Amino acid sequence: MQAWEIARFGFEGLRRVERAPLSPGPGQVKVALRAASLNYRDVLMARGHYNPRQALPLVPCSDGAGVVAAVGEGVERWQVGDRVCPIFAQSWIDGPPDKAAQRSTLGGPLDGCLASEIVVEEAGLVAIPPHLSFQEAACLPCAGVTAWSALEGVEAGDTVLVQGTGGVSLFALQLAKARGARVFLTSSSDAKLERGRALGADETLNYRDEPRWGSVAADWAGEGVDCVVEVGGAGTLDQSLRAVRMGGTVALIGVLSGVETSLAVTRILMAGIRVQGVFVGSRAAFEALNQAVAAASLRPVIDRVVSFDEAADTLRAMPEGRHVGKLVVRT
Repeated sequence: MQAWEIARFGFEGLRRVERAPLSPGPGQVKVALRAASLNYRDVLMARGHYNPRQALPLVPCSDGAGVVAAVGEGVERWQVGDRVCPIFAQSWIDGPPDKAAQRSTLGGPLDGCLASEIVVEEAGLVAIPPHLSFQEAACLPCAGVTAWSALEGVEAGDTVLVQGTGGVSLFALQLAKARGARVFLTSSSDAKLERGRALGADETLNYRDEPRWGSVAADWAGEGVDCVVEVGGAGTLDQSLRAVRMGGTVALIGVLSGVETSLAVTRILMAGIRVQGVFVGSRAAFEALNQAVAAASLRPVIDRVVSFDEAADTLRAMPEGRHVGKLVVRT
């Protein structure tokens, strides 16, 4: 089998290798992967910033899609030929996350999907929505499920603030609009804002032109938005807290602008704001997402699809933020 490995931390430590073919054991399924998609988590993992104690070598990438190639003894959920996606946290079937879920995530600490095949437990897979290609389906396990989890409780007539035009943000925009919510989208690029409007954003704002974008979003919603999909982290959290209404939710997802900040916690206390960390989601959440995607015929926004040979260079360039939506690798 072919795979990319993180042999040592730093992008220079990425190497393409040949490994022995995998075989499923009892209760396991071998998936011939057709595509993998990249997340910022993969950048942090390659740099050694996500978990400096991660055992190496490691096959990166949490997100993939493919076809069942073989099943082990006792497998009942899947048959050869089924189109499937591995779930992010292999042991997280339903309910709240736990330590076991953290220890079972693909792309670190477990080998991930930047390879031609993978073996997982039969419970660690979901079926691909029929209308999606493998390349589209590979965008779902982290970005799609994260956006679904971030929008918990959002319904028709609600207002949502979405930051940027990365994979999670555009999924959140699409899913929120499918629910009948109104969406306020921010970006530093007018061209990307235009893409957001084409996807249904009701209001857009270039945050470089208006540093107080949180207050602008709050005024647009009336008394603040119901939900903020917070992907920036430390550098944007203060404005997100200014944007959300009393009793609203800030779904804290990413750390694109840093992990440490100084802010007045009284804003959270006095307004009863719920700041909720989002750690992707369970298999049950993934299955619910797929039902919604199928019902609305949604398709992930893919910036480009690259060859397996281009995977390392594409991951290396990802922090530049030139893409809109997802970056996908043919495996």
